[in-house]
Amino acid sequence: MTTLAILTAAGSGTRLGFDLPKALVPLRGLPLVLHAARRLTASGVVDALVVTAPNGLVSAMSDVLEHDPHVSVPVVVVPGGATRQSSVAAGLSRARADVDVVVVHDAARPLAPAAMIRRIVETVREGHQAVIPGLPVVDTIKLVAPRDPQRALPDGVDRVASTPERTLLRAVQTPQAFDRALLVRAHAAGAARARTEATAATDDASLVEALGEEVFVVPGHELAMKVTTARDFYYIEKLLTEEVR
Repeated sequence: MTTLAILTAAGSGTRLGFDLPKALVPLRGLPLVLHAARRLTASGVVDALVVTAPNGLVSAMSDVLEHDPHVSVPVVVVPGGATRQSSVAAGLSRARADVDVVVVHDAARPLAPAAMIRRIVETVREGHQAVIPGLPVVDTIKLVAPRDPQRALPDGVDRVASTPERTLLRAVQTPQAFDRALLVRAHAAGAARARTEATAATDDASLVEALGEEVFVVPGHELAMKVTTARDFYYIEKLLTEEVR
C-alpha cells in the first residue's frame, strides 16, 4: 500500500504582496513549498510527492525540493493548471498504479503538523474514504441571499437569508486524504468545473460530496492556517518562531 501526496504550489500569490510565486516566498529562509514538503515527509505516512509548479518554474521548484535532505521521498514536479482543481488533476494523473491513498495539500499551508497529517491518513486507512481537517467556527455566520434583479440594493449591501447553526460549522483546512479510486472518480465527474477559477472546486472534498459520497472531518490545527495576505504571512512567521522555541 502506497500513499501519494499532491502538493499544490502553482498559485501566483498576488495578494501576498511579493514579486515571487507564493510557494517560493521565503519563510525564515526557506520557501513555503519546502516547509510544506518537509512536514509531509516527516509524517512518515507519505511515500511519494508530486508538486504542481507555476508556468516556467518546474526546474526552479525541482531544485528547491530534490536537493533538500529533509525531503526523504521521491519527488516529481509537474506544471500546474489554470485552477487549483486542474492542478490537482495534473498531479493525480502521475500517481503510480500501486498508490491507494492520495493526500492533497496546499503549499500555502506550510506548517501543517506531521501528527495531523498522520491522523488524516490513518483515518482513511481505517475505512473512511474521504477525510478532511477542520476547526470549529467561532464567529456567527450569515448566509446571504442571491442578488435579485427586481430589487435593487446599494453596492456592498446584501440581504441575510439565514443563520446556520454555528456548532455544526467547520473551517476546512488541508491536507485532505482520499481513497485513490474515489478521488479519481470525483475528479473525472467534476472535470468540467475546472475551466475557470469561479467555477472550479475550492477543495477536493467538494468533488467527493458532489458524487453523494460521505466526507469525514477530524480536528484541524492552528498551524495549518492558510497564508493569503501579508498579515497572514507575518502571523505564521511568528507561529513558526514560537514553535521553534
